[in-house]
Amino acid sequence: MKTKVPVPLLAHLRRARDHLDRHYREPLDLDAVAAVARVSKYHFVRCFESAYGETPMRYLTRRRIERAQDLLRSANLTVTEICMTVGFSSLGSFSAKFTAIVGESPTAYRDRWAARGAPHIPGCFLFMNGVLQRRNSGEAPED
Repeated sequence: MKTKVPVPLLAHLRRARDHLDRHYREPLDLDAVAAVARVSKYHFVRCFESAYGETPMRYLTRRRIERAQDLLRSANLTVTEICMTVGFSSLGSFSAKFTAIVGESPTAYRDRWAARGAPHIPGCFLFMNGVLQRRNSGEAPED
């Protein structure tokens, strides 16, 4: 049963969702994200799901998979590099989540797009511009 989220809390939930969007590459835990919303993690999960239709961690996983799809279509990186770049720490869990959400493996997805002749951004360009370096150094990405 869906509950109505109090209007003042919506701004806090939006702030937490924006935090997830900006920092999806980083290791994030529920306590830290709930702190951004200034509520307990249990209340945060209930209210976030009520407002957005999914739990905060499912939202984060979906956001990471969406970014991985972008990179698989456009970047000349290995699946492992993309996995680590979007915030997963395990190739196995990344591949399983990707397949469950998208309906095909990351490799099959990339191959399907490559067959269409989609252009690729060289991986070295992404490294030179700091996209992957910030993730690997633990440095927070610029907002």
